[in-house]
Amino acid sequence: MPERPIRLFGDPVLKTVSAPVEQVDDRVRSLVTDLLDSVRLPGRAGVAASQIGVNVRAFSYNVDGEVGYILNPELEVTGEKELIDEGCLSVPGLWHKTPRHPFAKVRGIDLDGNEIELSGTGLMAQALQ
Repeated sequence: MPERPIRLFGDPVLKTVSAPVEQVDDRVRSLVTDLLDSVRLPGRAGVAASQIGVNVRAFSYNVDGEVGYILNPELEVTGEKELIDEGCLSVPGLWHKTPRHPFAKVRGIDLDGNEIELSGTGLMAQALQ
């Protein structure tokens, strides 16, 4: 399936707490495909499921040529927050100084239920946060 449109600021789905993925089924597999298709477009480092209208805990990333996804991410951060120029696909055209930790790590699962971990600094840390 092609990429889904990004929901914009003001859309209620962006303010709704996302539910954990309880069971990996065809719906979740299709969501991951859509997330990966949506994040592959130029200028996109990360896309959360809520940004494409689905309130489950899932996101995709595209940093330095590495493209992937994580379901049910749990975030850990380290280091003092720094102000970094950052934009958001749901608020197009605006960039703001955003406080971000210099290192971030997420743990979650893949489509097979295997535990996975992803970590990084720089843009990867921003995308994970």
